[in-house]
Amino acid sequence: MIYSLTGTLQEKNTDSAVIDVQGVGFFVAMPAPALAALPEQGKTCTVYTHLNVKEDAMDLYGFSDKTMRSMFRLLIGVSGVGPKVAMSILSYLSSSQILLAISAGDHKTFTKCPGIGPKLAQRMVLELKDKVTKGADLSLMEELPASAAVVAPEGGNLQKAVQALVALGYSQSEAASAVARQPKESSLEDLIRLALKNLATGR
Repeated sequence: MIYSLTGTLQEKNTDSAVIDVQGVGFFVAMPAPALAALPEQGKTCTVYTHLNVKEDAMDLYGFSDKTMRSMFRLLIGVSGVGPKVAMSILSYLSSSQILLAISAGDHKTFTKCPGIGPKLAQRMVLELKDKVTKGADLSLMEELPASAAVVAPEGGNLQKAVQALVALGYSQSEAASAVARQPKESSLEDLIRLALKNLATGR
């Protein structure tokens, strides 16, 4: 297992990079956010890696931090989700967005990613929800947004506010995130009003 690579950035492409480690060039497939975090060509960089071994090939995937790598490994553990699909998801959604969507049971968020249909999105949420909420990986749990706690309990003003926003057309994770930003002691009406204001202004 190759845990990480530290070397000189030799090339940076739209979906991959080449890192020179003491004269050996490693071709590493990377999601868009990880590529954006790389330095200029010729500079030293470190990427955390996952080696995917197949019968006819060994593919190396790189990430800017260990949390992103953990998320990649969590995603490829789902039936029907291979490395390419996982990389596509990580190029469009942050780790916290993925975790919030899973914890909220919000499969629609995943359908925004290329190559993810409703059935696969629903399967991802179904297979991963218990793993995420029960702390399959501590580094992932540290990334779990505070808004995830809003969607967990049944009843209460927080949950009712989320349900009201979903009824208005917002996704479960969008609603939970907006409600989580409001003072917890607010009335139901105030929670909905303030959350709607945040959603309208994009904050």
